[in-house]
Amino acid sequence: MIDMTQAQLPEQVETVTSCPLNKSRSGPSPRRWLIAALIALAAIGVLAAGIRSRVRAETNLRATTTQLAVPSVSVVTPKQTAPSQEIILPGNIQPFVTSPIYARTDGYLEKWYFDIGAHVKAGDLLAIIQTPEVDEQLAQARSTLATAQANLQLAQITRDRYQSLLTKHAVAQQDVDNAVGTYAANQAIVDADMANVRHYEALVSFEKVYAPFDGVITARNTDIGDLINSGSSAAPKTDLFDISQTRTLRVYVNVPEEYSQGIKPGQTAADITLAEFPGKRFPGKLVRTSEAINATTRTLLTEVDLDNPGATLLSGSYAEVHLQIPAHHSTFLLPVSSLIFRNEKLQVGVVRDRKVAITDVSPGHDFGDQIEVVAGLNANDQVIVNPPDSLVSGQQVNIVQTTLPGDSR
Repeated sequence: MIDMTQAQLPEQVETVTSCPLNKSRSGPSPRRWLIAALIALAAIGVLAAGIRSRVRAETNLRATTTQLAVPSVSVVTPKQTAPSQEIILPGNIQPFVTSPIYARTDGYLEKWYFDIGAHVKAGDLLAIIQTPEVDEQLAQARSTLATAQANLQLAQITRDRYQSLLTKHAVAQQDVDNAVGTYAANQAIVDADMANVRHYEALVSFEKVYAPFDGVITARNTDIGDLINSGSSAAPKTDLFDISQTRTLRVYVNVPEEYSQGIKPGQTAADITLAEFPGKRFPGKLVRTSEAINATTRTLLTEVDLDNPGATLLSGSYAEVHLQIPAHHSTFLLPVSSLIFRNEKLQVGVVRDRKVAITDVSPGHDFGDQIEVVAGLNANDQVIVNPPDSLVSGQQVNIVQTTLPGDSR
């Protein structure tokens, strides 16, 4: 066994010596250099791509951060007001003429002929008052007048007789003068008694109560048998009826002082609306004002006349008066959310060249969700809506909206 192994050993050594591994130790081959070069180039490419990606991401992050640092704001363009504006004010509808009907004589109500809601004409008999005391006083006055007239007739005969006798020198001048004076005194008594008779005749005529004008009976405050007092005594006067003329109605409205200069009788348009007539307007005519501002309410009392031929509208109703007030100068409307309330004056934020300019404005009328601006703005200004508390002049902003709420885009 040992001999055979030793015999084979030189042959194996020769085989190992001739293998390729031993050949490579003599120096690297070109193929290995090429592979190494490709691997190095690939590593450099991957590294360059990673560096480039990180640079791009950093640039984008910086741009995004810069963009987010500039706040975005919504803006609106001021809306120019119309040449005239409509204001709506509460009004009180009253009859054109209304009057309580009082008695002019004392007595008891004998009969009435019209009740509430009745339409009457001027001169219609409304009621009759029974006045027995006045009738008796009239009879007494007439009797006194008859006595005075008899005395006057006798005094006249005496005067004429004495004047005739004076021409014959049959009586003294003194007697004639006495006769003439007695006649004049009796004439004055007759005149006074006649006036007294006319007084009681007038009181008797007041037993019949007539309508003073065309209208509708709105109240009847008495009934048959009631005691009627004309007010000649300490007792209060009796209001028999209330009558109103409603063919034309007066609508009284208190106009605030700030609108008073736009109220022109005969020129200012006025329409009336009532809740019981939805969607319907009744044209009226502004006819007069009090021409004085009420010191308590700071309003101008204004009257609007309204035709009511069919008695459709009822006096005493509550109405809304729509007045067209002309504008004296051009103004703008802004949403109230655009106002800035700080220690300074009322302000708004205006965007010019993407920079904020805090501007002072002068407010006008407040319409609830909108406010009128009378000074401080131009028609092409872009006003910031809902400005943040941190907003300052010169700050750069981005614009995201340019319309007023409710406007078409």
